[in-house]
Amino acid sequence: MIYSGKAVSAQLLDDGIAELKFDLQGESVNKFNRDTMEDLGKAVDALKADSKVKGVIVTSGKEVFIVGADITEFTDMFKQTEEEIAGWCIKANQVFTAFEDLPVPTVCAINGIALGGGLEMALTCDFRVMSSQAQVGLPEVKLGLFPGFGGTVRMPRLIGVDNAVEWIAAGGQHRADKAIKDGVVDAVVEPAVLRDAAINLVKECLAGKIDHMAKRNEKLVALTLPAMENMMAFQTSGAFVAQQAGKNYPAPMAAVNVMQQHATMTRDKALEAEAKGFAKVAKTPQATALVGLFLADQAVKKTNGKFVKAGAGDLNQAAVLGAGIMGGGIAYQSAFKGTPIIMKDIADKALDLGMNEATKLLAKRVDRKKMDAAKMGKTLSMIRPTLNYGDFDNVDVVVEAVVENAKIKQSVLAEAEGKLKDGAILASNTSTISITSLATALKKPENFAGMHFFNPVSMMPLVEVIRGEKTSDTTVATLVKYAQKIGKNPIVVNDCPGFLVNRVLFPYFGGFGMLMRDGADFQAVDKVMEKFGWPMGPAYLMDVVGIDTGVHAAQVMAEGFPERMQYDFKDVSTVMFENERYGQKNGVGFYKYEEDKKGKPKKVVDDTTYDLIKPHVAERKEFDADEVIARMMIPMCTEIVRCLEDNIVGTAAEADMAMIYGVGFPPFRGGPLRYIDSIGAKEFVALCDKYAHLGGIYEAPQLLKDMAAKGQSFFG
Repeated sequence: MIYSGKAVSAQLLDDGIAELKFDLQGESVNKFNRDTMEDLGKAVDALKADSKVKGVIVTSGKEVFIVGADITEFTDMFKQTEEEIAGWCIKANQVFTAFEDLPVPTVCAINGIALGGGLEMALTCDFRVMSSQAQVGLPEVKLGLFPGFGGTVRMPRLIGVDNAVEWIAAGGQHRADKAIKDGVVDAVVEPAVLRDAAINLVKECLAGKIDHMAKRNEKLVALTLPAMENMMAFQTSGAFVAQQAGKNYPAPMAAVNVMQQHATMTRDKALEAEAKGFAKVAKTPQATALVGLFLADQAVKKTNGKFVKAGAGDLNQAAVLGAGIMGGGIAYQSAFKGTPIIMKDIADKALDLGMNEATKLLAKRVDRKKMDAAKMGKTLSMIRPTLNYGDFDNVDVVVEAVVENAKIKQSVLAEAEGKLKDGAILASNTSTISITSLATALKKPENFAGMHFFNPVSMMPLVEVIRGEKTSDTTVATLVKYAQKIGKNPIVVNDCPGFLVNRVLFPYFGGFGMLMRDGADFQAVDKVMEKFGWPMGPAYLMDVVGIDTGVHAAQVMAEGFPERMQYDFKDVSTVMFENERYGQKNGVGFYKYEEDKKGKPKKVVDDTTYDLIKPHVAERKEFDADEVIARMMIPMCTEIVRCLEDNIVGTAAEADMAMIYGVGFPPFRGGPLRYIDSIGAKEFVALCDKYAHLGGIYEAPQLLKDMAAKGQSFFG
């Protein structure tokens, strides 16, 4: 053994070829944390000092190669100064360049996922051999960063500017066919022969059949393109990246700029330029938010894992009651992800509607070549439409998705309960009705909970699992497991009007209603909030949700929280509702909707909206963008703090992820609670106080006042 550490080992094989193996102890995957980096440095020194070493292969002792840097270490590191962060990059790169400069040929055997620092490690080798089952990529831009271990330096020198910009600025994860086509790897082989292929390639270098130094030298010098071609390549690709990324995501463009800056430099100078650029993006609020988002997502998955381990039941057969668009969407999702599902309704017409919805969603996948016709047929066969309860004695979980009416739901749930085997789980897909009150119709309320899917089911990642007063832990665990099994991200919440997402969303709509009351132009508000980062402004969002649905939910919120959500003015959404303008579903709401070339609804300005709301609003006037943002965002943020205060949601991470998953909160802002952190609790309370005269939805909750007094934040 040449070297043995906690994360990296090096041993001599036959013919003077050494194997440098990554195998991080106590972890299921390899990642670049402090231990790995320290071990790699020592292993490289040991290889360099051993005269018996004639060549090196780099391997992994795990199913993946290396998944990248340890993101958990970023939070503290990014609190340092730019100079300190750049210094960390340079120190890390000294280890990578020491490996790259070993006086022997080096070949990397990529056996599984190699992302970020994992691929950057592979790039330091002279050659890369990849398993046909592996995937590689540089996804750092998704964290508001760009590669900092030499990725921006080596990639353009190996595969050219255009390809490098695509790999780095888009942050994709690519299969072997793409990797070899673009020149990121040199060979693709079947997994069983990967290690042997790497060894053979080293032997060919040692035999003089392949010039590994010529390949290595490409990475050590400046880009070989003439200056004018260099400039044109970066300008063309940069313009495209700027258009795609937008102003709210600076990292992709920063990556292009730093690649252009160091294109004329040799490797070591280029690495210094990369380190400075990396440090700069690491200090942006977007990087803070997106890294935080990644960690919050991991925390939610860990929490859900604990629920499932605590005692989830079997999930071999599912059922959905109600075969409309929602029922069809749930059936599609369950079947597509491999859990057979019975779809029951009381009318053939409804079953046809549900099956048509599932068929349409599967046909789209076939059209996009994401599925073949045989797989589509197999998936459809896993959905069994029926008008009776014939096979319900074998069902493990039932999701009720009938009309949003408490009496009808209770009747359907009670009927279904009587047809189920002992221990089967019942869930209601409701967005507003109390789970505790629905459970009063059941003999076994402990086997019942809420399972709130968001529309469209196939697109929206969130499912709220709602615990009623008598819901058992096993029921929660089983529904979390089912949500995960069908490809959704569950968040467990406690029962209250609107649960979590709608309870938090409707004060946001309340803020919009007050702005309109005071003379704001709904189009102007939409534009400001879209610029803030929302996928659509509040008026457009109401149209998409359905104004009739929104008005009904607003009434539920007003009854549940009258001190905050009952308003003393006629809301413009009520005016729309009274004029049967329900939004996209009937072609007219705040906007009119016409079909575009692809048959999708396209919004068009409708001056009639202004005429209808005129008697109920002040004279139109222009509001400053900062005031619009404050008046829209304070109500959402204060309500989500209250949800934490009331124990509706367990953690700040779960609260933020629910809003990201459920309503498209701008990811680069990290979620409502991280947004408060970015402003500061004390400053946010002052902002609340400034607008508190507008009503209860603007008042700072006690929890926030206490945090402000103590200088605390939601995320340390």
